[in-house]
Amino acid sequence: MRSKQFLGDIRQNENLKRAVLKKIVVEGKTVVFYLVTDCTYTPKDVAYAEEVAARYIPEGYTANVSLLKSIPDAEGVRRAILEFLKKRFPAVAAFISPDAIEAVPDKSGGRFFIPIGESERALLQADGALDALHEELERSFCGSWYGEFRFVEQEKGEIEENAPAPAELILPPRSFSVENYEAVDGAEPKSAIYIADLNKEAHSAVVCGTIGFIEERTTKTGKPWFSLTVSDGTGSLRASYFSKKATLERIRALKAGDAVCLTGDNELYNGSLSFKAKAIDLGTPPANFTPQARPSRPCPAQYRAVFPAPDVDLVQGGLFDEDTLSAAFKKRTFVVFDLETTGLNMNPIGGSVDRIIELGAVKICDGKIAERFSSFVSCPVKLSEEIVRLTGITDDMLVGAPPISDVIADFYRFAYGTELVAHNGFMFDFKFIRYYGEKEGFLFENRMHDTLNLAQELLPMLSNHKLDTIADKFGFTFNHHRAYDDAFVTAKIFLEFAKIKPSI
Repeated sequence: MRSKQFLGDIRQNENLKRAVLKKIVVEGKTVVFYLVTDCTYTPKDVAYAEEVAARYIPEGYTANVSLLKSIPDAEGVRRAILEFLKKRFPAVAAFISPDAIEAVPDKSGGRFFIPIGESERALLQADGALDALHEELERSFCGSWYGEFRFVEQEKGEIEENAPAPAELILPPRSFSVENYEAVDGAEPKSAIYIADLNKEAHSAVVCGTIGFIEERTTKTGKPWFSLTVSDGTGSLRASYFSKKATLERIRALKAGDAVCLTGDNELYNGSLSFKAKAIDLGTPPANFTPQARPSRPCPAQYRAVFPAPDVDLVQGGLFDEDTLSAAFKKRTFVVFDLETTGLNMNPIGGSVDRIIELGAVKICDGKIAERFSSFVSCPVKLSEEIVRLTGITDDMLVGAPPISDVIADFYRFAYGTELVAHNGFMFDFKFIRYYGEKEGFLFENRMHDTLNLAQELLPMLSNHKLDTIADKFGFTFNHHRAYDDAFVTAKIFLEFAKIKPSI
């Protein structure tokens, strides 16, 4: 849809000269264009708009125009400005109240003035915030909108060089009995730990589930070994296994979808836990296995600091493209999320747990991106030069951001009753969320999907399965290493995977 050209043609009509396009809805073979104008209009104006709309739809479809007269008011404009800042610049929005924003509508559109602190100047200027805000207002309200930021002094808290780490909270692991055992290496496991609970070093630990991905590799000396992932309904585990001559062919015969038991050691390596399987046997969880839920704090009744907003992928699906997502998939709700942190350590046994400094997420409903959740997180620890360089996030940008206790509570509410999705989530994001959730009493027991594992299974031809590599494969562009942008493109990739593999 060439929306700018369409509006240019619509605005040739005097009574529609400042019209805006709110949405387009396809109802069978009828395409309804919802337009808003601030001028009095007549049936002739509606007929004119329908004639223009008919030129922008495929043959065989009928154009219908729903036209509404709406004159913007100061309160509505202030609310729209604040919502824009919360989505794009949450740390800046934390300092601004609606009453502080000045909005002055006039006959041609209007003007606005926003007070901000000096520390936000570089951020807003570098990111083109003012131009983006002009465009956002002109998409939402009739006429042309112009404004500026007015700089005011703000007080800041102090950044601690070595703030104390959060207190550790690790709950005891849960387990289930192994059924349908068949020896390969002959470890004879009787029970297996929930993969979701394998969050510390352990020797001779057993996990049991379904293979999602398996690949044979060789060492420098030519000895074969295997990299595989196993899921049990509570989580997924990536493991390595060095085969034995006696069982090599049976291991080579394993494939995605087979149920296995892994017996091995969960060890700390380069700051992260890594599972090294010493034995692989066949086995399954109990029939109709349902993970045992732990008592969690109730889902908060309302949001505290981070307020979700409507979101949409402007190019998702296309108006007239065939919808290839399965009906079963569209009935489910997913929250795709990403984190930016001060480092990679999410295990207390590896030292101080690193801190979350940004959390971004989108919600998928009915097979479409529908809602967004995005926030910086306050951090009393000075950010390293490496993290600033990698993410573009600076200490000043976190000033005034809500604490992790509020962000994690709001995210628990946002994700409640959904399935979680992340890229490399089983090794990183899920562990951070579970750790900080447990600290506040919120236990994330959601079903989880990792797009890295799915990419390994569905796109084996790629040279690697990094997020930007997969995005390039599908032609998606994004601002890498910012939480919301990464979450948004991960959601688009997840939807593509759901088209390739309907049983996802």
